[in-house]
Formats: sequence, C-alpha cells, structure tokens
Amino acid sequence: MAPRRPLERVDHGERRVDDYAWLRDKTDPAVIAYLDAENAWTEEVLAPLAPVRAGLFDEMFARIKDVDASAPYPEQGYWYYQRTEEGRQYPIHCRRRGTVDGPEEILLDLNLMAEGHRYLALGVFAPSDDGRYLVFAADETGFREYTLRVKDLVTGDLLPERIPNTGSVAWAADNRTFFYTVEDHAKRKYRLWRHELGGAEDRLVYEETDERFGIGVARGPSGRFLLLHVGSHTTSEMHCLPADHPDGAWQVLAPRLADQEYDAVDRGDRFFLRVNDTGRNFRMVTAPVASPGREHWTEWLPHRDEVLIEDFDLFAGHLVLWEREEGIPHARVTDLATGETHRLHFDEEVYEAYPGMNRVWETTHLRFEYQSLVTPPSVYDYDMVTGERILRKRKEVLGDYDPARYRTRRLHVAAPDGVQVPVSLVFREDARRDGGAPLLLKGYGAYAYPYPVGFSSERLSLLDRGVIIAIAHVRGGGELGRPWHDAGRMRNKMHTFTDFLAVADALVAEGWAHPARLVAEGGSAGGLLMGVVTNLRPERWRAVVSHVPFVDVINTMLDPTLPLTVGEYEEWGNPAVEEEYRWIRAYCPYTNLRAGPFPAMLIRTALNDSQVMYWEPAKYVARIRTLQTNDPPVLLETNMGVGHGGASGRYDRLHELALDYAFILWQMDLVEGA
Repeated sequence: MAPRRPLERVDHGERRVDDYAWLRDKTDPAVIAYLDAENAWTEEVLAPLAPVRAGLFDEMFARIKDVDASAPYPEQGYWYYQRTEEGRQYPIHCRRRGTVDGPEEILLDLNLMAEGHRYLALGVFAPSDDGRYLVFAADETGFREYTLRVKDLVTGDLLPERIPNTGSVAWAADNRTFFYTVEDHAKRKYRLWRHELGGAEDRLVYEETDERFGIGVARGPSGRFLLLHVGSHTTSEMHCLPADHPDGAWQVLAPRLADQEYDAVDRGDRFFLRVNDTGRNFRMVTAPVASPGREHWTEWLPHRDEVLIEDFDLFAGHLVLWEREEGIPHARVTDLATGETHRLHFDEEVYEAYPGMNRVWETTHLRFEYQSLVTPPSVYDYDMVTGERILRKRKEVLGDYDPARYRTRRLHVAAPDGVQVPVSLVFREDARRDGGAPLLLKGYGAYAYPYPVGFSSERLSLLDRGVIIAIAHVRGGGELGRPWHDAGRMRNKMHTFTDFLAVADALVAEGWAHPARLVAEGGSAGGLLMGVVTNLRPERWRAVVSHVPFVDVINTMLDPTLPLTVGEYEEWGNPAVEEEYRWIRAYCPYTNLRAGPFPAMLIRTALNDSQVMYWEPAKYVARIRTLQTNDPPVLLETNMGVGHGGASGRYDRLHELALDYAFILWQMDLVEGA
C-alpha cells in the first residue's frame, strides 16, 4: 500500500485530490522502494506460474530461427541487410557491394554497442550517397534519447561528432553535409541543423516555435531534393532544398492552413502531393517544382469518400498509392507514361500489406511486405510492368507450424449508435466449444492508427491452447479512414470505449467468447481503453492486461512541460479549456476510479518511459488498492531499465511475453493446478 500524500487541485470549479502525485519524483528513494515492492509482490503472486513461464519461453524460442538474415535491399550500389547470431540479443547490420554474393561488410554490431547497457535501440541509419560514411543514432536508456554518431565505413573509425537528443537525418548530395533535427525539453523535434564533416560549427536552418508542431527531414526518393516536413496532428507544411545546394535557402511548398495536411515528393519538374483539402481521406495533385503553391495544384486523382490514401511511393516511371478501403489495405499502381492503373490483389480476408525498403529510383520493381494473422512476415518484389511477384523472404517458423490449422475471420458488430465496428479474429478450427472459448480481446483506437493484423509466432502458444484472439477495430483508429479517427477523438472519444464494449458483448452473445474467460489487452492509448472499459464494466472481464497505460489523462494533459502534451491537444483536447476538460473528465480512468470489484489485472510500465510516464500506472494501481472490494490480483510490473516499448533484446522480449501469457492462461483456467 503506497502512502497517501494528498495534493489538492481545483480546475473549472472542481476540486480533485491526488493522494499519489508524489510518485512523480523518481529521485525520491521512497518512489523506487514502492516500485520495487510492487515488483516483488508481482513475482510472489506469480511464483507458482514459474514453470509455466519457463515452458512458454522455451516454446516461443523454439519457433524462432536463431541464426537468420533479412532480405537484402539495394541502395547506391550496395545490398543492405541485418542478421542475427546464436545466443546474441541484437541484430548485426551489414552490406555487400555490387551483388548479394559480394564480401560482407559489418557496419554496426548492436551486440557490441549494447555491452554495459540494459537497453539499446537504433534510431536513424543513413549512409552517404557514396557509401563512405554512415550516420546513425542510438538510445541507451529507453527514454528516446538518441545520440547521433558518424562512422567512416572505409576505416571503421567513429568520427568526433557526438550530437545528443536527435531525431531524423538526411544527407545532401556532396557526401559531406547532412541535416538533422533535435528535440526540445518536451521531446518535440523543433530545430533543423546543417552539419558539414570536419567543418565549423553547425548552422541552425529552421526552428518551429509553435509547440503543436514537430519536424522531420528526409531525402526525396529521386535524390534531387531534401524535404522538411512540419506537422501537427491536423495540419502540415513542407519545405524543400535542392540536394546539390546544401548552402541554399529552403523553399516552402505551400504555407500551412489549419486542418489541412499534405505530403510531397518530386518527379522531374513536378511535385506529386497527397492532400486532404477537399476531403478527409486525401486526394492526389501535382504542382510545378518552380511554383508549388496551392494556386498551381492540378488534380491527379480526386478524393473518394470510401478510400483512404494512407501513403504513396513514387518512382521514375510509376506511382504506387497505398490505400485502405473497408479497412483492408491495397496497392494501386500507375504507369506514369501510359496512365494505366491496376491494383495488387491479396487472397486472405484479413491481412497487412505495406511498402518495404524502396531505395532505387530508376526501377520497375516495388518492394513490399505482406503478412496476416496466419501468414508469417513476407518480403516481395513486384514487377510493376509484368505483374510478376517474387517472394524474397518469409520468416521461418520452426517446429510443426501449419497455417492450414488456423482460420481468420472478419466480423462486424453494431455499436450502440448503430455504427458497424470491424473485428478481426484468429483461431484454431477446433478452438470453439459450446458456450464459447477463452478469448483475448485487443484494442487501441487512437491517432488514426489501424490496429495491425500481422503474424506472431509467439501467439501460437495461446492459439494452440484453444484461445481465440480478437481485435476490435474501434473508432479513433484509422481502419476506415480519417472520419473513423475523427469519430473517436476529442469530443467523440467515448465512442472508442463503447465500441469496444459492444464488441465484447457481441462475442459473448454469438458464442465466440465464454463470459467467464474473456480477457482484454491494450497498451499505451490502448491502455487508456483498458482503464475506461474496466471502470465502465468491471464485471465483463475475467482479467485485463495493460501495457504502459495512459490512465491519468487529466493530470498529464494539464502539464504542458511533459513530452507530447501540447501536440496532443488535437487528439484528446486541452483540459485548460473547460469544455474540453469535461470531455476528458467523463472518461479519465484514474479520475473515475470508484470503490467496488475489479477484474484480475496485470499492469506493466517502464521507469524510463518518455511517452507515458511510469507514475501514471503506478498511481493508478496504488489507488485501486484502496478501492478494490474483491480478491482478484492487481499486479504492477515496472521494468526499471527500459522505456515505452519494453525490453530491447529479443530474448528479453520473450521473457516479458511469457509472463503476460502465463497470467492470461492462468486467468482463463488453462493452467493445471493453478
């Protein structure tokens, strides 16, 4: 039980008392002691499951090809790839010159870089045009603190450059100059700097003063332009600079207009732009490179209410639009010389398809990736002229995995207001039993992010025990285009939660889920979803698993000094505004906790999380302990050495997942003797 140290606050006439605000100070030994005590309690409660956890880890590890390599991709005369070695946690980044059979060059061995650290994540990885230098950045804490370095790939030496708190990077065409972004105190990328190898001090090129906006820099696929993207959640603008004139002045393509977003890529003397000025789901226009303003835009493909243009790939001779229709992704390929258009078709009912590493401008081959709930991640090269599709790599699942034993389904469930909510399911054919099966229901519902329906070999440990896994594609996500997101954000946020509850009720009513063996799972904004549906309907869930959950929404959004807060006013609202405060007040999980029964809960967080601070779930659990009137365990697990994404090592990740699965199986009554 955490000590209570009341802190009173009054907002818009409402008095709120926070007994656990003191948990924000991780320099306080009492805070670390409390988190350590919660970890010890979690281990004590789960101790009887130790053999189950060990068995699950062994199962999941046995399906992984420990020594493996990614599909090489071509860039500037080299073939780049990464590979793993037996017993080593991290990949090794390599390349071969000329052909895929050339001699191997090791560029970065992340295992060596990780020595002495509990965490390691690689950020940017950008070779110069001539292949001589590599700019890369690494985070050693999990707090998204990326330090930029430069490596001479001929000598193998690291150059003196060591630039902290960086974001994106793009090389100019001279192989000596690159541009990089840095972040402010709130981890917002806001400044663009120009750096010359061996040169004088770096030069500030651009600073974004509006705290709602972040920036990112990239080299266009033609190599001709550097592109600076400046954007908030709802508005954007772009700047360009000829890559062969790094000392030149950046040009604004079209000045920002509120609630209007666009992306641009050059081809010859014209830009191709994806823009949502005539509809939320975007249209395609072109504009002259010499005068790219709105007054010169020419429509290339009109807005379509039923089709979202998510992204696009531009090549010298082809344009590929990555579209989503009825929640399903497609690729629309156009020959720019003839105007002929066709769509890539995929056979499964539920799947993911998205662009791969396309780093060659003059090519007729599109690299794309494909996977589904039953098909492992696959890398294809597609000939945009002949239609030939070549499988370059499919992730191997060791053991006796047979995709024919599993099935996927796409259902639709009516929300309380009649809107049809898509649901994706995966299960073994023999999983359903009379009265329903144990079912794990997942959800997210924020930032226009479509919940992925990709493959997981680890998931087989649940499916093979008869568990059905369902994904509720609730409003707030991006599955059905930008209007689907709009219908689950700001004043409409409650739809996200009522959609999820409607899906749960329907899965029980239709015999998919046993009412006493239904477990819900979500992370980050999906952890917010878990907190709200637990408050609204605690009796519906046998258990809830919540990862790095965003559960203290009001207090976090009232603090503009925290990472993400100001930029996310356009997603949740600004509680300094009374009307928007009322939106958030209606659902904020921490604020709306009440005495009563709770389902079993496993809540995971990380001390170095920079996106959802560890104290949110810590406060949440501390308060539940004072309110719970029944017996199911409520467990808090804090990883004391990582950040928002959890463990970075591939074996460490499996151990974390084994704990989750053991808890889920235990609560579903699928662990003998427990």
